[in-house]
Amino acid sequence: MAVQIPTHDQLRTVGDEIGLSLSNSDAGSFIDILRPFIAAYNVIDAMPDHLPEVRYPRTPGRHVTPEENPHNAWYVKTTVNGAPDGKLKGRTVALKDNIMLAGAPMMNGASTLEGYLPNVDATVVTRILDAGGTILGKAHCESFCLSGGSHTSALGPVHNPRKRGYSAGGSSSGSAALVAAGDVDMALGGDQGGSIRIPASFCGICGIKPTHGLVPYTGIMPIEIFVDHTGPMTANVADNALLLEVVAGPDGYDPRQYNVQVQPYCEALGRGVEGLRIGIVKEGFQAANAEEDVNAKVHAAAKRLRRLGATVQDLSIPMHLLGAAIWTPIGVEGLTQTMMHGDGYGVSRPDLYVTSLMDFHRNWRNRANELSETTKAFTLLGTYIRRQHGSRYYGKAMNIARRLTAAYDAALAQCDLLLMPTTPIKATPLPAADAGREEVIDKALNMIANTAPFDITHHPAMAIPCGVSEGLPVSLMLVGRHFDESTIYRAAHAFEQSDDWMRM
Repeated sequence: MAVQIPTHDQLRTVGDEIGLSLSNSDAGSFIDILRPFIAAYNVIDAMPDHLPEVRYPRTPGRHVTPEENPHNAWYVKTTVNGAPDGKLKGRTVALKDNIMLAGAPMMNGASTLEGYLPNVDATVVTRILDAGGTILGKAHCESFCLSGGSHTSALGPVHNPRKRGYSAGGSSSGSAALVAAGDVDMALGGDQGGSIRIPASFCGICGIKPTHGLVPYTGIMPIEIFVDHTGPMTANVADNALLLEVVAGPDGYDPRQYNVQVQPYCEALGRGVEGLRIGIVKEGFQAANAEEDVNAKVHAAAKRLRRLGATVQDLSIPMHLLGAAIWTPIGVEGLTQTMMHGDGYGVSRPDLYVTSLMDFHRNWRNRANELSETTKAFTLLGTYIRRQHGSRYYGKAMNIARRLTAAYDAALAQCDLLLMPTTPIKATPLPAADAGREEVIDKALNMIANTAPFDITHHPAMAIPCGVSEGLPVSLMLVGRHFDESTIYRAAHAFEQSDDWMRM
């Protein structure tokens, strides 16, 4: 794919794009100047890429029949057997379909990416296989992961296994549904605004967004480096801690990883909550669309933790109510520049760049009308803001995010954990096939008030089911100090073991 010397017309078009007027003479002069630099590009083009080795054999991914896929949760099935022994021996795992599994199709919920075959395994994939796990395939996710509902995938909505016709949550919709339905033991999801915790909440499973950088994002399609997280989704707390033990830690590629602190998470199980201080965040119950039954179930869960021996107190973090607003410029402008205009990666970081994905994904520009309504809206907004205002709002939001981080840190100096509903609402009915754009986007974003703030402050946060109302799960969220996932697991496990959440 050698880089060609530009023609006069091509260079003048580029000049017009950047506001530079070039005469034919100017263009000819610059073309001659650029020749040795283009030759350097072609030196790179001729060299082999430097990618990690794919070590475990696997069957090609196959699309499944509707009979095999009642909730539309699978994208493709495959079989990749890991090492003969290890912590995950005998455990089956599904991967969110933004995670690269070499040789298995990946579309990240978007028709414009359908047909792409990754040529590397994500670091988390290799770690699961090294630990003896068996990967059974790729789970559907929302289109480019830009929805907290489960209705924007190009291949149709994912249904909630607890109540058909209702949202499974997103964007890790298929991962949650497969775990909740018992089709796999464990799954991996991704979380940039709540995309692990929201589907965990709606489907009644455990999902943790670890501290930013604890789990390497290498080989996973980014949205925005500052908010990219990946983590475990499981039916119970013990499996969640086990999977995090396997996938956590630096890998030498991911620039999100700095000062990473890994703990033996399974050792936190069974220790009870005696002596733990838990703060009930008042503002976490005050979303405009908060449902009374959700708030009541989460308050009841807090009382249960008190009865189990924790010290539980009310506290106020007023800035929490601004968290989703602070997230917006970072998430919207970041995804526009990195995932869309940046061909999935952008530049200026020492990442592992999967150029096969970059080459395939850049064609979205020729098929933009196929993008989901959420992707269209965010890309339009991000592009508009960049043209009208540059990057000042991204930068200002990043500065203000430090104040939000400090507000949570101050509360966590008084408490070991923060407590609030994971989502202010239960799962909602899926939009009809002919639903208008307004409803489609509303049902993609109307549940992120409590989840999005912790993607920009980077605190670990876990969704744990804590009851049922109207046949749908309700979820409690516990938030801890940076790299203190063990304390979250300690409290979550004690709560889980106190009774069957479906009877709460």
